[in-house]
Parts: sequence; structure tokens; C-alpha cells
Amino acid sequence: MTPPSGEHGPTAPPSGDHGTAAPIEIRPVTGLPEFRTGDDLAAAITEAAPWLCDGDIVVITSKIVSKCEGRIVPAPADPEKRDALRRKLIEEEAVRVLARKGRTLITANRHGLVQAAAGVDGSNVGTTELALLPEDPDASAARLRAQLRRNSGAELGVVITDTMGRAWRNGQTDAAIGSAGVPVLHSYAGASDSHGNELLVTEVAVADEIAAAADLVKGKLTGVPVAVVRGLTLPDDGSSAARLLRGGPDDLFWLGTTEAIELGRRQAQPMRRSVRRFADRPVEPEVLESAVAEALTAPAPHHTRPVRFVWLADSDRRTELLDTMRAAWRADLAADGHPPESIDRRVARGQILYDAPEVVIPFLVPDGAHSYPDPARTEAEHTMFTVAVGAAVQALLVALAVRDVGSCWIGSTIFAPGAVRQTLDLPADWEPLGAIAIGYPECPPPPRDPGPAGDRLIRR
Repeated sequence: MTPPSGEHGPTAPPSGDHGTAAPIEIRPVTGLPEFRTGDDLAAAITEAAPWLCDGDIVVITSKIVSKCEGRIVPAPADPEKRDALRRKLIEEEAVRVLARKGRTLITANRHGLVQAAAGVDGSNVGTTELALLPEDPDASAARLRAQLRRNSGAELGVVITDTMGRAWRNGQTDAAIGSAGVPVLHSYAGASDSHGNELLVTEVAVADEIAAAADLVKGKLTGVPVAVVRGLTLPDDGSSAARLLRGGPDDLFWLGTTEAIELGRRQAQPMRRSVRRFADRPVEPEVLESAVAEALTAPAPHHTRPVRFVWLADSDRRTELLDTMRAAWRADLAADGHPPESIDRRVARGQILYDAPEVVIPFLVPDGAHSYPDPARTEAEHTMFTVAVGAAVQALLVALAVRDVGSCWIGSTIFAPGAVRQTLDLPADWEPLGAIAIGYPECPPPPRDPGPAGDRLIRR
């Protein structure tokens, strides 16, 4: 930028634009004292910058606002104890922890500001102090603006800044955390560029641009905590820095890493829903293989591996097995005295195993099971192995669900174990425990609301 003399008024920007299409000037305010609680910040700025005039925007580092407002906390001189206090203050200032990486915390405070360490800072203060952000940065900006206007007689804007990182870019920049007398956002929605393209969603964070530009003059080691931006014509629209915060449903990334992981863990189980209609889309082999691998981590007795999942990858063999089971089921229902229309209706429920993109059959394999001389313990051993297979089946259903793959467990193979073993050429001691229809859901179901355990959780 080529700074003008500063003696002339600001140039009007092009109609409807936040930029000036002309030079602007950024002036440091030098000679300011070291501020302490109760100091008159506005008086000090007015004395150091008697040249303030209408249209100037006074950009102030939040640290000196914090100092004047008594937001400085005494801290131990010992570095470890000081850091322990810093972490305690972060917990008190933050309302949410969005991400953790090593010792770095990204938090949101009660005003919605998202930044490292809730703004708790140990730079540019004494070694036995820590600084908190101003209690209400927008209110601080409004007070300072009124005091500066009273002292200087000039119509000014005020922007209070703090340093922040950016999620997708390296490095930090100053951003506006408090503002008064400055339009913090400029929307171009509905405007057209020089090529006739309509600008649908372009919105410029004007106050943040001012904060970042002023930091080029203030720096971090210069001892200059205040700068003045001159040459912008920005009509006051009454907005404050709070408008810069995107929260709730408007924030595409409102869940931080920590929260997303926590929510994912809580939702994994409720995401498992029985899906009975599948989209015409194949399930990638690696998706099924990885889900099975996770399922095989389910607990098992005696350090055994009593589970086998048989993937009916051969469509002809699958059809042969299902036809065989269907015929056996029809025969059983007819022997039970069910009328033909009832048999047709009940047998039709098994159509899902024909239609599903993939079918997997879980088996109990008694490898490693203990032998007992009495039937009671033998039955208990078998029950224990059955429970282990059931755990693996549920683990598979959940592993598929978290990959957005639907599934439905059907118990039909339990009623035709011999036919299953014969058709699939499997050992005589393998016990089928149902069948799992697998595929991408035609209409993804929402996570189930588990509700309270109620009287199904019994305490004794």
C-alpha cells in the first residue's frame, strides 16, 4: 500500500463494494504506556493520537483491553505451576473443547469464539501473570468508541482483535473479537461481477480484514498494541463482532474433532438398524472384509476363535441354498397344518436373502471347547460359545452400519443346519446361526433412539 498523507478525507468506494479502489493508510499509535487495571485506555489513545479524525478505525489488541478491565490473573513464577494454572483457566473459560492435539486445545468460549486455549495467554504480560479475554469484547468496543468520540470529537470505529489460527491453513492472523461502528460483514449476494456472473454467497468479513491489516503495523514485539486504519468508507450498520460467529445449524463444522469422535462412539450402536430394502449398488469387497475383521475382535471363551463367517459370494450356490431351505420350510409349515396362502406369506419373508447384494452366514465352530462328563456343563459350554458367536454377529452389524452399509439378521439357517452344511460343503460340527443380508440401504434409516433401560435393567 502507498499511504496517503492522511490529511484528506477517505475516498468513496465503488457503489456496493467494501473495498475503496484507492489507497488506505494504517498508522501505529506509539508512545502508549504499560497498562494496568483501571487505566483509562481511551484517554491514553486520544493523547497519543491527537490526529484522529472522522472515519478512522481504531484497532486495539485485546490484551491491553484485558489489562485495563482487570482480566489479568496472578500466576506462579514456576513454569510448571504456571502452566497448570493456565490449563485450569482454559477449562473455566471454555464451554466446549473442539479438538486436542498434544497439549493444544481448540475451544469455544461462552461468546462462541473458537480459538486455541479459550484465549488464555501468557505473552506480553509479566512472568507471574496470565491474561484472559475481555469479559464482553463487543461491549468493550462500544464503550471505547463512545469514550474516544467524546475525547476526540471524531466519529470513529473500534475493532478489538485477538490472534487466531485457521483450521485449513498454516500460520495465525489477527481477527476481530469485538467491534463497534464498523460493518463487520459485507454481503455481495445478488450483485454481479464485471463478467455478469451473479455472486450468490460471497460475504466478506470486513472486520477481520481490518484486524489482519492492522496487525502488519502492530506486530507482536513492537510494543505497539493500537493502530488506526484510515481511508475506508464503511457506513455503520450497528453490527458487532458477534455477527462473525457461525454457530449451531449454520456451522458446517460445529462438531470439533473431540466431539465428533465422542458422538461417533455413542451413535455406533444405535446406527445398527434392520434394513430390508437395498439399493442397486454393490458392496465393495474391502468394505465387507474390513467389517468382518472388526467383528472377529469380539470376546470369545478360552482364547478361542469360535466364529466363522461364510460369504455366499457365488450367486448360484446362494440360490441353491435358499431354494433348498425354502422347500424345507414349506414342508415344515405344511406339516404344521398351515394353509397355502399362509405358507406363501411366511415364506415370502425370506425373499430378502435372494435380493440382498451380499449374504453372510455366521457359524459356531467348537474348536477349543472344553469337554465335560456331565450334560449340564456340556450345555453351558455350548451356550457360552453361542453367546460368543452372537457377540461377533452384533459386532459385524455395527461395523457395517458405521460404514453406511445396511444389514438384516435372519434366523432361517438355524432351522436347516444340515441343508446348509451339505450345500456349502462344510464340516458336520459347524452350526449356522442365522444369515445376514447385506447392502447399501435404499433409504438410510436414522439412528435408533435407545430410550431408557427402564424395568429391563434389574438391580439386585
